Amino acid sequence: MERKNLFIKQMAIDYCCTEEEILNGENRFHTFVPQEGRRRFQQDKECFLKIAALRNKLLFAGDERIIGWCRERFGKENGAWFMQPAKLRELDRELSRYGYGIDFMHPFFVSYKPSDLAPHPYEIRYFRDDEIEAFRGDPRFSYALSFSKAAPDRIAVTAYEDGKILGMAGVSEDSRYLWQIGIDVLPEARGKGIGVLLVNLLKNEVLAEGKVPYYGTAFSHTLSMDIAVRTGFHPAWTELFAERTDNKKENA
Repeated sequence: MERKNLFIKQMAIDYCCTEEEILNGENRFHTFVPQEGRRRFQQDKECFLKIAALRNKLLFAGDERIIGWCRERFGKENGAWFMQPAKLRELDRELSRYGYGIDFMHPFFVSYKPSDLAPHPYEIRYFRDDEIEAFRGDPRFSYALSFSKAAPDRIAVTAYEDGKILGMAGVSEDSRYLWQIGIDVLPEARGKGIGVLLVNLLKNEVLAEGKVPYYGTAFSHTLSMDIAVRTGFHPAWTELFAERTDNKKENA
């Protein structure tokens, strides 16, 4: 199966819709029902609202109370221009009626092809599954490793120089088809191309596993986006999540 198809399959699982609904037609609005194989990094069970913009369309999944309003308000909205401040303020006001608000928005990148690697002077070491436990609690690698039970870390790759670790990239099994890459480069090693090298190495490993590597960052983190582009990733979708603002659990 082509890896692009795996990406569409994953988004269909995450947004409780069919692949055909993503590929064809208008914006899609579905009540969120946890699906087997969904991305679990952000939401495990509860999802009041999440929105993905891809292929110039919008996918909505969430509580039926907010989905009806979103369908009426954004049914004809062009996904390419959705995440504008005025629309987000309007959405946030509606969410506040239920004790929720916009939590974060991220751009996400995917890659389908392995990278050719240039020669480098660094010693490379790989860690897999239980071997990664050696880094638990190490604050230097909080982006590379999550130690999440819902989205377990699967592979980590590190670069060393003169026996000293310079950085690490790690990938977590967030979902059935997409595995998420994170990267940490130590301050004294920045500017040497370590991030690009490690992400390239790890991306190739993920593709060899038959999965699609993906990479998320903040809209304002241009250095992180630069690494994504330089390692052969391309923008695939942007995503918005709502979170509780009153610190109370939603009744099931």
